[in-house]
Amino acid sequence: MKRCAFVNLNDPLYVAYHDKEWAVAKHDDHILFELLILESFQAGLSWECILKKRENFRRAFDNFDVNIVSEYDEAKVEELLNDASIIRNKLKVKASINNAKVFKDIQLEFGSFDAYIWGFTNGQVIFEAYDIQTSSFLSDMISKDLKNRGMKFVGTTIIYSYLQAIGIINGHSKECFYHIDNKKRSL
Repeated sequence: MKRCAFVNLNDPLYVAYHDKEWAVAKHDDHILFELLILESFQAGLSWECILKKRENFRRAFDNFDVNIVSEYDEAKVEELLNDASIIRNKLKVKASINNAKVFKDIQLEFGSFDAYIWGFTNGQVIFEAYDIQTSSFLSDMISKDLKNRGMKFVGTTIIYSYLQAIGIINGHSKECFYHIDNKKRSL
């Protein structure tokens, strides 16, 4: 089976992620939070690197429980910065705590983060032709809104990648066995 060109076919973890998770619509706030944090840690790195550390991140970040992460203190920050099994970037660690607080505020305002994020497309998946695009009008708009709400490490490139990860944007290549040619739409 042919897959999108970005997939390292020699990495079973990456193949499984592409085949079972990438561009699949996700609506569970827990998963939406996990992927938001992982995407922010990916900035400047490869997604393959993040996938290899994903289980370590889950352990280190209390399985991405937004309520727990939002309450992390300086001792927990130091613990995370000393954990060689994850990416130890102080700005990203602090941003994840901050973003957990903002995530919770959005949940309170909209009833769920799912309602907020999918509200930008009225619950619709956007089908795009795969290319090396790293941002769009939609990611620009969401990035700006999240920044206005106080989130960090949510630039348009990170958000574009996030929207693909959670299935709002489906951009499988024409050669990929997951491509849906007859439903192309874009914002």
